Amino acid sequence: MLPNTAVTSAVTRPNRRAETSGRSYWPAVGRALAYVVLIVATIATIFPFVMMLFTSVTPQSEVVSFPPRVVPATMTLENYRDIWTQIPFALYFRNSVVYATTVTLVSLLFDSMCAYALSRLSFRGREIVFIVILASMMVPAQVTMIPQFLNLTALHWVNTYQGLIIPHLTSAFGIFLLRQFFLSIPRELEDAARIDGANEFRIYWQIILPLTKPALATLFVFHFTYNWNDFLWPLIMTTSPTMRTLPTGLALFMGEHNVQYGLLMAGAAISAAPLVLAFIFAQRYFVRGIVLSGLKE
Repeated sequence: MLPNTAVTSAVTRPNRRAETSGRSYWPAVGRALAYVVLIVATIATIFPFVMMLFTSVTPQSEVVSFPPRVVPATMTLENYRDIWTQIPFALYFRNSVVYATTVTLVSLLFDSMCAYALSRLSFRGREIVFIVILASMMVPAQVTMIPQFLNLTALHWVNTYQGLIIPHLTSAFGIFLLRQFFLSIPRELEDAARIDGANEFRIYWQIILPLTKPALATLFVFHFTYNWNDFLWPLIMTTSPTMRTLPTGLALFMGEHNVQYGLLMAGAAISAAPLVLAFIFAQRYFVRGIVLSGLKE
């Protein structure tokens, strides 16, 4: 006869194998479900852009046909050619470049300077200033839009570049984001620079800013995307076609004429190109920021 221990092990060994196989089965199911969810989310995210591109190369007669088709039967580039002649698209594009680029670059400078003062300098009332900046983030932009418009009207800045650009040259969100990043930089670096005789601006410009490229790149994409797609403020501040930006120009074109979906999608595809380029430019800094954030203690 077998000993009791041998009998017990012979009986329990198959049960343990069944438990082990069951445990190894559920992680595989979880990974498969995660992949399915990610694939569905990816398709749902990409599908509108694919439809935009297909519609932009579809003739108008086929766009309005029924039943609708995802892939057009005939493709043409006439919409990309006609968009430059049907509306002053080049003028809208120039205004968007001037508005979005100027606001983004200047706001990066002002936001970083203010964030440096709030994170690295000691002065009376610093925390109060920071709290006021945070409180301004809770005020909707629509609340301050009418007072801003009245002030700019008194300055005769309506329908001008300065009226579009100057009110948006800094943002509370940018100051908050950069301040939090600046706080993670060791103070020993600036202390060593002060010993070597560097002043505050040199420390800010040559030491702090080069270390914050990931945060600056992230804020650049946020600012540029928001200002490039901004619709309400340029709509209020511009009254002539010569000052309209791409979002307002395309929207007013759609309202003034019969909706030509191919032309609109061609204009939308062209206007989305700078945003894609901005993300590609800043992508390596995003990856670097993730790596560095994992190394910080």
